[in-house]
Amino acid sequence: MRLGTIARDGRRLTVASTDGIAVHDVSRLAGFDGLAGLFSLLDSTEIAGLDIGKYPAVNLAGAEWLPPIPRPDRILCVGLNYATHAAEVLSEVTEHPTLFTRFPSTFVGHNQPLIRPRMSNTLDWEGEIAVIIGTGGRHIRADKAMDHVAGYAPMGENSVREWQLHTKQATAGKNFDATGSWGPWIVTRDEVPDPAALEVITELNGEQMQHGRLSDLIFDVGAIIEYVSAFTELVPGDVIATGTPSGIGHRHEPPRYLVAGDKLSIRIPGLVELNNEVSDEDKVLQ
Repeated sequence: MRLGTIARDGRRLTVASTDGIAVHDVSRLAGFDGLAGLFSLLDSTEIAGLDIGKYPAVNLAGAEWLPPIPRPDRILCVGLNYATHAAEVLSEVTEHPTLFTRFPSTFVGHNQPLIRPRMSNTLDWEGEIAVIIGTGGRHIRADKAMDHVAGYAPMGENSVREWQLHTKQATAGKNFDATGSWGPWIVTRDEVPDPAALEVITELNGEQMQHGRLSDLIFDVGAIIEYVSAFTELVPGDVIATGTPSGIGHRHEPPRYLVAGDKLSIRIPGLVELNNEVSDEDKVLQ
């Protein structure tokens, strides 16, 4: 199953598809909280078995893609979780996951503009696989963690490098509005028999910049969920960004940052693709 959120005719709709082509409006089932509400209502087996044909068909023409969960309770990101990326930024592998948080306002949906802020010209790409929590909990064991996953989505967990490096805390560079994206679909876990085999590929203007697999992670999904749930109770709809592989623009010689007109594509091959074009903040605000 593929699950997403769109805006159409002034309304926010929760949508579902079994093939990414025929799309149905399941807002009545999901309720006010959208996909977070759906995950609270139904477990993964029930969602996989939904007869979405009973719900109204939706024409996506003219619709605006939103992040699948527009305002999750938590967006938790793991830094330096590929050894190749840690090496390219000259960082040692740590004993525990490196975590930071992002605000919902920092993400846009599929086919929406990424905004290069007026404060800096160092917006850099970071393609990742996001894990979405379906069943919440506290003190979740790593060997049980996958039972708590609703599905997966591509994410552009992009960074304004100049501001990220102002101090040892990355918060500022990670939280400029509309600099990241994720979606368009959450692919439910029943369609992913071997999560470790999932790949992420980042392309800039058609040229491959990054490639990684979940099997390459230093801290795998189970370990991340166990660590995070030790200090906070995860709830349905929480989003965990698992980390970016090597190939960021900041480490090119000379550095290559995103500019207006660049087309960024992040895909999980065989499942889903996320596309965005970069715009300058001043142009958008005119």
